This record gives sequence, structure tokens and C-alpha cells, in this order.
Amino acid sequence: MEILLLLLGLIVVLFFVYEGRGKPDEPASRRTPPAPKRRASTPKPFNRSTAKPLPSKTEIYGAAYVVDGDTIVIQKTQIRLFGIDAPELDHPYGQKAKWAMVALCKGQKIRAVITEKDAYDRTVAKCFLPDGRDLSAEMVKIGMAIDWPKFSGGIYRALETPDARKKLWLATARQQGRMHVWEQFEAKRRN
Repeated sequence: MEILLLLLGLIVVLFFVYEGRGKPDEPASRRTPPAPKRRASTPKPFNRSTAKPLPSKTEIYGAAYVVDGDTIVIQKTQIRLFGIDAPELDHPYGQKAKWAMVALCKGQKIRAVITEKDAYDRTVAKCFLPDGRDLSAEMVKIGMAIDWPKFSGGIYRALETPDARKKLWLATARQQGRMHVWEQFEAKRRN
């Protein structure tokens, strides 16, 4: 009978310890409180009129998944590279631009310094390779992206290859507001 009571007492003690409540004779102030339950929060709708630049100190660091020539994903955050424009995947040189970005990022930990959210609620960031090179500048130097002065202030223009704007003519047309060129290309591609 004593063994049965001892065994039952041991079960009670173990129950309290495993439940995170501490020992039954322990004061309540020393017991570990249960972890609070997290509720999933629903994101607020994006309002362009109240959008503000993010703090300049916000950074993300990690391996990058390449979406296209000017977009990567780090830690589940889709990032648009600051100040450049690369062709879309289904446009001329689009696949080459993506694979150039893959070659730059492969096996590297990328540091992204977030600058703002753009009009489409995308995170925009200046991204850097571990050796300190600017990823946007590297894409422009190899001719797979062009400077977008409206957003960069022209800091990458001097790095462009001589044939970049001619080769990436659709990106150039978009920057110059000639969307009819873009639409004509899309219509021909569909037919």
C-alpha cells in the first residue's frame, strides 16, 4: 500500500513539473507561467496615402532565392533591388538576367538594407554581397539591368554597359513612359 501511495505521489509531482507549474509545494510566485497563446494577426490593407519610408536601419540577412533579375526573397520577404530595372522573365534577356542574379547570389549570405515600400507594397532594399559589393551595381555592370534614375538618382548610370539600353529596350521603354511599346510586345507574344 505504501508503494502505491509513493508511486501516486511521484505521478502527481511529475504531472505538475511537466505542465510547467513547478512542484506542488513551490510558491506560486516561483512557478513558470504558461506561454501565452499567439493569435494570427490579419494584415492591414495597404494605404498608399499613408505609406512612409521604412527606417533606414531595417536589415534582413540570409540566403537569397532569386525570382528574377531585380527581385529576390530573403527570409520569406520579397525584395525589389533598389534603383535598377531588369527585364521581366518572359521578355528578351529575362531568363539571362535571372541566371546572372543566381550566379551572383548562389551560396552567399545577402544583406538587404530596406529603404521603403514601393507603390505595389513591395519591399525595396539595397542589397550587398558578403564582400560588400552592391548587388544592383553588379547587375548593371554585367549588362543585365539598367539604372532607373527616377528611383536611384542616377547612381548606377555610369556603370551601364554601352549596349545595355539597346539590349534591354523594353525596360528602357517602360522607364520612358512608352507603355505602347510594352503593350505591342505583349500582343505579339500572345499571337
